Formats: sequence, structure tokens, C-alpha cells
Amino acid sequence: MVYLWHMPRVRRVWLGFLCLIGVSGGCEPRPEIERPERPRPTAVRPVASVEPAHIPGTIASESNTPSAEESPCPSDMILVDTSVCPEARRHCLKDEYSKANKITICHRFPEAPAKCIGGERRQRFCIDKFEAPNREGARAPVMVDFYDAMALCTEKGKRLCWETEWIAACEGPDKLPFPYGYVRDPKKCNIDNFYIKPSLEKFYDTDTRISGPELLRLDQGVASGAKPDCKSGFDVHDQTGNVDEWVMLEKKRGKGGWAGLKGGAWGHVRNACRPVTTSHAPEFTYYNISYRCCADAKPDEAGGEPLWKPPPIPANKKPASRVFRGWTPPSK
Repeated sequence: MVYLWHMPRVRRVWLGFLCLIGVSGGCEPRPEIERPERPRPTAVRPVASVEPAHIPGTIASESNTPSAEESPCPSDMILVDTSVCPEARRHCLKDEYSKANKITICHRFPEAPAKCIGGERRQRFCIDKFEAPNREGARAPVMVDFYDAMALCTEKGKRLCWETEWIAACEGPDKLPFPYGYVRDPKKCNIDNFYIKPSLEKFYDTDTRISGPELLRLDQGVASGAKPDCKSGFDVHDQTGNVDEWVMLEKKRGKGGWAGLKGGAWGHVRNACRPVTTSHAPEFTYYNISYRCCADAKPDEAGGEPLWKPPPIPANKKPASRVFRGWTPPSK
């Protein structure tokens, strides 16, 4: 038996038998097969829970930019947060007296800051980028009175602008007398069109078949944004010229009481940031009078100087059933 074990062939057969029946040590070790290492699963945080602003060296993507809800103003309005001088005086270098309107028109102001009477204050608010309906390429409705304008702004969750808000948006951060600079320029804004004598009887007629053609004949307005240079440093368009805009006054003045008109219209009038018309009653309507809206901005979390607190908004004396949406010229 010992002799047989020493025979190589017999030894190999015997070892194979031990391997088949599972006896430990009966098999020679098999060479290991190299397998690619399977990557270990890593924990992935949901995208919504990642806050790039809190991770050093990261750049926030578009999805992490402030949403409309976080913005201090509605998406169709512009934030203005600036110092305002309620009463300012400027020296006019070149003026003209208009006998027809009994007003003095200034053509050029010195390139210097205005003299502020009584000091400045901080105002923070939202203002429509364009005249009503606040849409580029649209035409502003006319023949609306002060109460109509108040109601139409309220309908949108907004309000009429206070006079100083309108001025601040027009003068821009550089406090300019015109939204575009120091020199009156009819090429930049829709102003200085020739006067067309109106028929009051026709355009005040309640029958649109009579008033419509007359209003169309008198119309010299342009679409919002049609004059791209007619904008302030805050990017608020068409404030001077095109149509007159109703605003709320902080104190009762003239026949208008709480109501004032800013910007002038397309004619040869005082188309600058500061002048205001207070000689018309709130119920007054005309073929070149429209409006734009403002709104309160959301609180400034960073703080800063105290904000001006406006007086209570004047009451709207017109019933909702009588609110007129105005006559809108067809697009040219």
C-alpha cells in the first residue's frame, strides 16, 4: 500500500477523490479571479436641501436665485430705495414762457445738485416700469379721473403713487431734473407735438361712436417703451411726456385737493420731474390723462435709515359700479 502511495498517478487520483467528498485540505488552492471593485453607494442629499450660499466656494445656480415671493416688489414693478428731497430748488439756465398754458418751461438746468429745502428722507417703494397697463408695447388708457385711477390700481393689489415717489423714480439715483439728464430733449421723450384744438362736446360724449373718432383724431401718444431713452436711472419709462399721470399729494393743494398730475403729456408743457398740476378736480378727465401704479415694498431686512411714513391714503369717493377703465387708443 505504501508503495502504491508513492506512485504519482495513484496519489493524484486519491487527492481528487478527497476533493470531491469535501475533505479539508484535499484540493489545491484555485487561483483568484480579479473582479472590478463595485463602487460603494454614497448618500445623496436632495437638491432642494442643498444651500449653496452656505457652502464656501460654491456658486448658486439659477434655481437658487431669489424667487418672486422673496423679491421686495411684484415681478412687473421696480424697487426704488433712495433719499428724496420733498422740496428742491434749481436755477434754470434757459427758460421759455408759454402764453397758451401760462407756464414757464425750462430747457436747461446747471449740472449741479438742487438745493434741498427742509432736508431729505428715505423712501422705499415699488413702481410700475411703464404707464398703465404697465406692459411694454401697450397704449395707456386715457379719460380716467383720479378716482378711476385709484380703483384700477387697487384692483391690481397696488395703489397710486405719492407725488414724492413719482419724483424719486423720475430723478433717479443721480437726482436729475429730467429722467435722462439736465437738458430738455424732445427726441428722447414724446413731447413738444403740435397742439390740435379739441372738440370738448365730441370727446366728452358718452356715445363712443361720437367720442371715439374725436379721441383718435387728438391722439398723439406712443406705445409704452417706444422711446427707449425716455427712462430714469431706476429704469422707469415714459414718466415725462406721452400722457399725464395721476398721483396722490401729501397735503391738499389747489382744486385737486389730494389729486395731482405729473409728467405732462405729448404737448409743449412742463415735461420735467418736479412740476405738478393741482388745478384740476379729482373728477377731471381729459384726452391725454392716464396713470401708473405704485405699491409698498416688503420690509428691508438689512435695516438702514428709518423710512418715511406716508399719510393715510385718501378715500375713493366713486362707487365701484361707476369706475371707468378709460379709452385705449389702438396700437399704431
